[in-house]
Parts: sequence; C-alpha cells; structure tokens
Amino acid sequence: MKKIYMDNNATTAVKPEVLEAMLPYFCEQFGNPSSVHWAGQMVGGAIEKARGQVAKLLNCASAEVIFLSCGSEGDNYAIKGTAEALKGKGNHIITTAVEHPAVLETCEALEKDGFAVTYLKVDQDGMLDLAELEAAITDKTILISVMWANNETGNIFPIEKIGEIAKKYKVRFHTDAVQAAGKIPVDVRKANVDMAVISGHKIGAPKGVGAMYLRRGTRISRFMHGGHQERNRRAGTHNVPGIVGLGVACESALQNMEKDYAYVRNLRDKLEKGILSSIPEVKLNGHPDADLRLPNTLNVSFDYIEGESLLLFFDMIGIAASSGSACTSGSLEPSHVMGAMGVDIVLAHSSTRFSLGSDNTEEEIDFILQELPAIVQRLREMSPLYKREGPTPLSCDDCRMVHRAYA
Repeated sequence: MKKIYMDNNATTAVKPEVLEAMLPYFCEQFGNPSSVHWAGQMVGGAIEKARGQVAKLLNCASAEVIFLSCGSEGDNYAIKGTAEALKGKGNHIITTAVEHPAVLETCEALEKDGFAVTYLKVDQDGMLDLAELEAAITDKTILISVMWANNETGNIFPIEKIGEIAKKYKVRFHTDAVQAAGKIPVDVRKANVDMAVISGHKIGAPKGVGAMYLRRGTRISRFMHGGHQERNRRAGTHNVPGIVGLGVACESALQNMEKDYAYVRNLRDKLEKGILSSIPEVKLNGHPDADLRLPNTLNVSFDYIEGESLLLFFDMIGIAASSGSACTSGSLEPSHVMGAMGVDIVLAHSSTRFSLGSDNTEEEIDFILQELPAIVQRLREMSPLYKREGPTPLSCDDCRMVHRAYA
C-alpha cells in the first residue's frame, strides 16, 4: 500500500542533508560545549555556525538567537519571562483566541497569578480586526502575542502591521513563528518583532530542538535555571546534534523557499479546487484568499461526517492527514480555532487538515481526489444527519442534539 503523508504541520521528516550534518556529533564530536578542553572546543564552533544559520533565516544578529528544546518552551519563555520582567510596569497581555496551546495555556496560567489577558476574537475567516487590537491596549499592557501563521487554517496574520501598532504604543511584541518559518519569509526586523519562536521538527530538523529570537536589549527574566548556557539566558546542556540539524534545516529552507513555495502551493491549490468542485457541502476553513494562507495548508469541513472517521478511512488506504492540531488530537473537544471562527460544533468536528510538503507529488493529489468523494459519501450515508435522497435541513439546535446523542 502506498503511503501518502500530508501532516507536515504536525511534524516533518528529517532532511537527508540535515541528518548527514548531525551524525558526527553523536559519536565523533561528542563533547560538551561547556567544557574548556579539546572535546568541548570541537563542538562549540558548530553551535555558533548553527546560530548564524538560524539568524539568516530570521534576519537578525547571531547574538539574538537562543537555542531551546522546542517551540512550546520558547512561547513559555517569551511570555512568562516578559511577565516576570515587566510586572512592575503592568499586568495586561493581549493575544488571540486562535493561538497554539503553548501560548493560550501559558496566558491562562498567568491569569491565575493576577495577570489580565485579552483574547482577541477572529472573524468567520479566522482573521483579526487590528482596530480591535489597538483598542485593547491600555497603560498596563506589557505584551502582545500573535502567531505569524495559524497551524490549523494556515491563515497568515498581518505581523508587520501588528508590529507597527506595538511600536507605536511601546508594547513588547512576541510571535509564535513555528508554522511560518521556512515556508514564507520571516523577517523579524522588518516586522518590528521583539521575540519570535521557531521549532526544528517543522522544517526538516529533528524533534527536541528550537530557537527563539530575542531582540538585543530586551529585558526578560530567565525561564530555566541551573547553568550558564546561552549567555546565561537558558540553562541546560546543549543538544549539539539537534542544534547543528536546526542550523542546516534553516539554511536549506532559506535557499529553497521560493521554489518550494511555488511547488507546494500548486499542489495545495489543485487539492483545494478538486475537493470543492467534486464534493457538495464542503466548507473551507480559513481565508478565501489563498495568498493569505500558508502555501501548504488546506483545512476543510465536510457536512454530516466526523473528522476522526474520515481520518480512519484515510489511514486504511495509506493517507496521513489530521483533524485539528497535533497537540490537541487526544481531546474529544472540537478545535478551539474552529470555535473561535464561529464554525458550528457539528461542522467543527469534521474539520480536516491537509498540510503538504515538498516531497508530495501530483500523483498523490490525484489519488486523494479519486478516493475522497466515495469515502465522504459512504460516511454521510452512515450519519443520522444525512438522508440518501439528499440532506434534510436542520437547525443548529437539532444538529447539536443529534451530535450529543451519537458522540
């Protein structure tokens, strides 16, 4: 059975050139970079080279890059570190209702410590109202945290405009750039960003490594203690192979971004048009303007079916896709992103995300478009909400009642 992987927003395969660069640092060059002897010195230069490679992808100085274990750690560090450092100035944070759980749950934890958090709403297309953001700023606001691109819908937020607002009011600005980095240009200087977070396993590097851009001069409290690493900004022995891999992945992404964007965008557009034209009653989740979404991401909901059921059918024929984000896939609750967009709970449960990569092919798109209509029809005919002769209009209350009965 042919296997088709379309869950690249959850994780990506390690690129061959990344693995090749990492291998010497497992056995041959195994030293701890904090050691002053020859074994430590052998690997210290590799870390600094990787720091420079990350900096080029983000357009910042090497000294502004901090290596971490993952994107979630970076979001925690940026938000909690800012809250602690600036609590004497204010206690108000602004974020959005569609952020990754690493941001939302961190903000919720700070609320228990006396911080006030404004969760900005999004419209039915999943986009922000910048006038609403600006109106939310008070003299107590110390941080704005808005993701560069949404992991479920692929929506790209107007980070440069948000950066202008933050600069105007002298409010610190953090962005979770995990899904954007490597797919579209992420220029932290141009966007007036103070802190940005990326994750290695989203761009062809291994799991367990990430990085944070911290603008020079930005005051932040340490998030981890117990060591002097990363210029006393993050304790913990360096994951040397992972850091080397992240550096190479960033360099590769920068070199191939324009080519990969065009290639993956063409595949995604073909899949999107094919689904919308061949299957009735499908809802696109995300901005209708494809230019305002990541080139690799498509999120759709199919009326009258459960997303998890669709994924099981997909898995039986070798297709890997997702419903919601990987970090919340164990939950029975519908996606918080779909909820924030006002998608009805029944339709939200059927949301399906295809996130493509440069390894996908046109033949794979053709196979999905060939198999999907029959799968959807079969699942619809099993649904109590669907009639063989055609769908019977139901009210939202009816849908919710039936959904609860059959959940």
